Amino acid sequence: MNLHQLRIFCAIAQSKTLTQAAKQIGLTQPTLSQQLSSLEEKVGTKLFERTLNQMELTVAGEFLLRRALHILSEVEGAEEQLREFASGKRGVIRLAGINSIVRAVAPQAILMLRERLPEVEFDIHELAPTEVLDLLYARQINIGLVAVGSLPKSNVSFKEVPVVTDPYVLVTPAGLGLADLADPDDLAPERREILKNCISFAFASQWSRRLENWRHQMFPGHRQVAQCRSYDVALSFVRAGIGVCVAPALAVHEDGRSLEGVDLYATNLPARQTVALVPAQSLRIDPYKTFVDALREAGAATPLPRILPMPRFMTRAAELAELS
Repeated sequence: MNLHQLRIFCAIAQSKTLTQAAKQIGLTQPTLSQQLSSLEEKVGTKLFERTLNQMELTVAGEFLLRRALHILSEVEGAEEQLREFASGKRGVIRLAGINSIVRAVAPQAILMLRERLPEVEFDIHELAPTEVLDLLYARQINIGLVAVGSLPKSNVSFKEVPVVTDPYVLVTPAGLGLADLADPDDLAPERREILKNCISFAFASQWSRRLENWRHQMFPGHRQVAQCRSYDVALSFVRAGIGVCVAPALAVHEDGRSLEGVDLYATNLPARQTVALVPAQSLRIDPYKTFVDALREAGAATPLPRILPMPRFMTRAAELAELS
């Protein structure tokens, strides 16, 4: 077997369908099927059980996947180090991550890196966590920025380097006036309606359930008026006065300042922890090693926007929830 066949095998194993694997590595599905059949014939055993909708690894396939990932990782590491010898400190860093973190942390990290390695270029993608992981496995990016908990732990086989932590905040239209509010019923009717209108974000399912439980505690009788796929869209709805949302503080961030037209209030939700997912060998060689260090420095220095104290009615609801 050769490296080309191993890459095809790994792509199929991690994609679960031939169609998805074919798109990932840029081959036609018939070519992919032919290469897989050739590999199975060469090793003398079936590597996949084929069903109507997906491909499941056999025991032999699981064994080969572990060895193939190790082999490809070692080969990639050797190739990258050889390229470093050949081109000095030149190269391209391919980075992918969630919009709010890329926007908040990457610019300063890039400036730091360019002071040390000025010839390095960047190819940056703003993607959902699952898409980031797909590109890492396909070796189309070098570094991924994702929130801890946004991916199933068993699916992550990369080094996790902490980058930045930011709290989840309640985002409301500016001037709603919640800081000293003891009871939402004391609000004027039109403001009370805004507070009851929740704009949600399509999180991973486990976090969605936790956030929905939290909303029930804090805002009894609330209703979901919109579900969004990006924080930017959700925040635009809040600025328009449609309702309120929960977002990480750095998603409501413009050069270290709060987004205009909104107020941010502290919550008792656990903070978002963002990590850089990096192949182990990349942490040993430049420019990736130096850039990961720069991401950590930039994350530590990133200012949070202004956050108002948790409203009194929310503090009371949190205390009651702890007692129950």
